[in-house]
Amino acid sequence: MIPADLALLHAPGTPAVAPDGSFAVVARTAPDLESDEYTGQLWRVATDGATPPQRLTRGHRDTDPQVSPDGRWVAFLRAEPKGRPQLFLVEAAGGEPVRLTDAPLGVQSARFSPDGSALAFVARVPEEGRYGDGDSGAERPRHITELPYRNDGVGFTRDKRRQLFVVDVPADPDARAAQPGADDEPAARQITSGDTDVEQIAWFPGGRYVAAVAARHTGKDQDLRSDAVVVDTAPDADGALVPLTDADAGSTLAVAAVLPSADGAALWLLAQDMGTSGREFVATQTGLFRLPLAAGDAAPTPAGAPERLTDAEAVDLDPGTFAVTADGVLAGVLHRGTVVLREHRADGSTRDLLTGLVAHGVAAATDAPVAVVTAAGPVTSGDLHAVDLAAGETRALTDWSAPLRATGRVREPREVTATAPDGYPVHGWLVTPDPERFAGPHPTILMIHGGPYAQYTVGLFDEVQTLAEAGYAVVYGNPRGAAGYGSAHGKAIQHGFGTVDTDDVLALLDAALEDPALDGERVGVMGGSYGGYLTAWLTTRTDRFVGAIVERGFLDPVSFVGSSDIGWFFGLEYLGDGDDEESRAKVAAQSPMAHVSRVTTPTLVIHSEQDWRCPVEQGQRWFVELKRRGVPAELLLFPGEGHELTRSGRPQHRLVRFEHVLDWWERTLPVAQG
Repeated sequence: MIPADLALLHAPGTPAVAPDGSFAVVARTAPDLESDEYTGQLWRVATDGATPPQRLTRGHRDTDPQVSPDGRWVAFLRAEPKGRPQLFLVEAAGGEPVRLTDAPLGVQSARFSPDGSALAFVARVPEEGRYGDGDSGAERPRHITELPYRNDGVGFTRDKRRQLFVVDVPADPDARAAQPGADDEPAARQITSGDTDVEQIAWFPGGRYVAAVAARHTGKDQDLRSDAVVVDTAPDADGALVPLTDADAGSTLAVAAVLPSADGAALWLLAQDMGTSGREFVATQTGLFRLPLAAGDAAPTPAGAPERLTDAEAVDLDPGTFAVTADGVLAGVLHRGTVVLREHRADGSTRDLLTGLVAHGVAAATDAPVAVVTAAGPVTSGDLHAVDLAAGETRALTDWSAPLRATGRVREPREVTATAPDGYPVHGWLVTPDPERFAGPHPTILMIHGGPYAQYTVGLFDEVQTLAEAGYAVVYGNPRGAAGYGSAHGKAIQHGFGTVDTDDVLALLDAALEDPALDGERVGVMGGSYGGYLTAWLTTRTDRFVGAIVERGFLDPVSFVGSSDIGWFFGLEYLGDGDDEESRAKVAAQSPMAHVSRVTTPTLVIHSEQDWRCPVEQGQRWFVELKRRGVPAELLLFPGEGHELTRSGRPQHRLVRFEHVLDWWERTLPVAQG
């Protein structure tokens, strides 16, 4: 890829599927370099593959479709240029969309009621006098009394909590759209209120109650637990969040997603067990739980305790890949750089339906054995696949990365395996440039992922592809600390950042450098977040790298405690084992900043000014300390961006970042042309 190829990264979102399984609706978005926004529309895709996909809407940014229970309507979110997403309704066969909401801060998700007469949705509700069009500097001060009070990419949270709403679906939206004054949206009812966020909503089959996720327990500012709750949407109800799992009663779960079973007899949960402290998050596998519910027409109530159905040490699930079927649920399993689509049936049996790719969204038909999943792979940024649940067979329905491949600028990775000094196996990939265009041996860049409990995948990766197109070989993988290889692999670096993870990435690099096409004397290193940590840490330990890029780095866990949105627990629990003097000394010992005097490697520091995950002071201090010591260093700061710049930042900022990265490597690690 070249930087401008960002515009060809067409990415489908989570699909919706018609009740009879005959078609799916999916949003396809891509960075638009001209408008400097992400734009896209909804597409209708026949699941039999007999007809090509058809564009259903033509808005600026249309996302998050939901098909009505009768298959006639599609609800979705539409954002105008520079605007906030609102809830719209369009006929599934096509037509003029009708707007249903005017939420001040936009709508985040919506779900049809079982009879299709209403839509439940979640929206942030601002405090009076905040987040309007006036002078934000004139707002009253924020009085903060709790530890978690802001999130990266969101900002302050307590003054704009997510609340549950319900809006009636117009009986005849088409007729209403043609009438004078039709722009007046039907009034939405706010169901919940108060100082608790509501998310991950799903209707129970009866059509009155909604399941959701909320941290509503006493002491919620001191731990990471959250509950499955039920909310009564009746007009005369009080909107209370009634717990189905109860942290106040001793539940140790952090619930991530909820789905009522098809018959309403149980609630499926994706959750992590946070232990007795409520903060045992390190490499804690997200598991599938089944909570039995009492029979009857009253509000759902537990009929027992949640039962974990997946192995707590070996199976880690993706909360974003989750759908209920007639016989159970579909869930995504993180596995060695892929996300496998796995079916979990109520009888306890399982089967894998889509392997070798990165599944990242799934929906299942209610009246047919059909599911639809979006998945990325080595040469696709995402495509739609139909799954025949009866036969266990899959069929690709789209090929939306064909224009990118047609450029000839996509290079396929090959697997690399290595052995760390202690005998531990390390897994990763190598991408090399076109040998007809670039003379070898190629300068090589070791790339390190963030997290650390995350994984590089087999999916098409713009960072790697752009470097390969510029003439670099790129080595990347999943050292100890990463997800997708079991709990023990993930926990291996707890209290020991910069130990076996350092051994693993260097072992992977050395294994790749056995290829004579790579130049072992000209090697650079780069990484973001935890990858920025390990990049900086490596430069305090070795001078073998010609250059480094430290991006959005976690560089001083000591100052991180008071500056990051997760700092109040992350460093003290991950690098340390408590809050006593000995633990704090252990945290400080794992700080790259404590060893910065050893660095001689020329370094480009990249950071975002509004990064609240790894605050900008981390990058600024690293840059200043290098400059003070005479180490060649540069600082690239992006205004208005947070921690997710490389994944969801403004398209122009992503393009300019690539240009600076390529310029840095050209100056420090030049490529020989073929």
